[in-house]
Amino acid sequence: EPNAIAESVQSMNLRHAVITSVDRDDLPDGGAQHWHDTIRAIREKNPNVIIEVLIPDFQGNTSHLDIVIDAKPNIISHNIETVKRITPLLRTKAKYDVSLAVLKHISESGIMTKSGLMVGVGETKEEILETIKDLYDNGCRMITIGQYLQPTNDNIDVQRYVHPDEFAEYKNYALEIGFTQAESGPLVRSSYMAENSFENIKDKL
Repeated sequence: EPNAIAESVQSMNLRHAVITSVDRDDLPDGGAQHWHDTIRAIREKNPNVIIEVLIPDFQGNTSHLDIVIDAKPNIISHNIETVKRITPLLRTKAKYDVSLAVLKHISESGIMTKSGLMVGVGETKEEILETIKDLYDNGCRMITIGQYLQPTNDNIDVQRYVHPDEFAEYKNYALEIGFTQAESGPLVRSSYMAENSFENIKDKL
């Protein structure tokens, strides 16, 4: 698979590749070596491509995180997903504080660190601002904020559709406290405008 992904990046002549996966907590290393091999394979065939990876939390295991970090992608992203109070309702295994620790560890390695959250699931405005600040305090410097949409009837209902003006407030707040890049809007997702976002910050790296 690493080689197949590298060849796909090459055949599509990508300038910015965002790679993600399902969690593999069933594997001894959570799939960390597979991440490492995939990043290295992409880099070998595509030396100039920007590699952004969206990873799981590896259950907070820093030795597994270091395997991914050692492959030296340009950006490592791990989504906080929601505010602390609502995390137990939406994330079956992941924990808010573990996600923050993961982001902090990545940041301390020197790699650009990114995270994202969805809003409209019952959080307050104050909780969103607190989450943005928590991310910043733990070394995250790129952020995406988008509207939660119910994917199936088995998922939690949308509690609120956030007005675009409120999304703009969150973006402005993130930039004011020091985020290098912030994307915030109803249709924003983790990889939204990923290439443009990197272009805007690469001179600051």
